[in-house]
Order: sequence, then structure tokens, then C-alpha cells
Amino acid sequence: MSYDSGNSGAWRNDGAVQPHAYDPYLHPELFRGVATRRAFAFLIDMVVISVPVILGYIFIALFGVVTLGLGWALFWIAWPASVIWAIVYYGASIGGPSSATVGMRLMDLELRTWYGAPGYFVLGATHAVLFWVTVSFLSPFVVLVGLFNGRRRLLHDFVLGTVVINNSVRVPAPQAARTW
Repeated sequence: MSYDSGNSGAWRNDGAVQPHAYDPYLHPELFRGVATRRAFAFLIDMVVISVPVILGYIFIALFGVVTLGLGWALFWIAWPASVIWAIVYYGASIGGPSSATVGMRLMDLELRTWYGAPGYFVLGATHAVLFWVTVSFLSPFVVLVGLFNGRRRLLHDFVLGTVVINNSVRVPAPQAARTW
């Protein structure tokens, strides 16, 4: 049982070390420009999420006028519906075939697990929730963590074991870890 300190892998069940699929020293091009692209992808995703929410609020406001104020009671459900919409958006997008949200696809980014597997619905939803929790409680400066590591991972990426890579670069990833 040996541990290569330069590998920064993770322990497997058999005591060996599972190396990361994406090494920033072997393939630095996978992480070139990722931090900037993530920021722009986030802004694009906020627009994609906000448009249906704003339209929903406008609909409720107009519905309230038509129903002489009774429809405005729907405003109590608008905020929880907005949160659910955002979680479903991230879960479905990252759990989709491209493992990326609309903003990430436009910026040519892709979310992968540390061992190279594509994203899935629960990972995408948890990724979004954990991002908002870390930014809310630890301040927006928590995103600066991405500037001080080779994989440009943010705090919630470390917790979930994910990595965002530059999808425009085609580097063969090692075979994903077996689960048996």
C-alpha cells in the first residue's frame, strides 16, 4: 500500500490510490481559461434561469389584476418555485449528455467527476445548492479558491469531487474507475 504524494489521488476500497483523471501538470490546456469561462457561464445561466422566473412574476401580477387581487395570492409560491426551477435546471443540464449547463456549453466547459465520469442529475443539483450555500455563508470571496489550485476547482468542487474542464481540448481521459 503506497501513496504517491505528487499524485493527489484518492483512496480506493482495496487500499490503493485512484489517480485523478485530469492532471493539470500533464494536460494544462484542459484548465486554461476555465476560471474566466466559468464566470461568464454563470452569468449566462443566471439569464437563462431568470427569464422564466420574471415571466412567471409578470403572469402572476397580471392574473392578480384580472382576478381583482385574488391571483396575487400565488406570489407566495413564486419564490419556492424559482428555487426548484434553478435546482432542476442545473440537475437536468449537468445530468444531460453534455454534462454542462447552457452557459457552460456556450463557454465550451464540461463538468466531470475527479475520476473522469460525466455528471448526473443529483450531482448537478447538489453542485448548484452547495455553490449557493458556500457563497451565501462564506461570502463571494470563496470563489477565489479557484485561482490558487491547478485544476481551478472552487470550494464546492472539492467537496463534491468534481472538476470543470475546457471542452474544446480533446485529451483522452483515462478509463473511469470501476465500481466493482
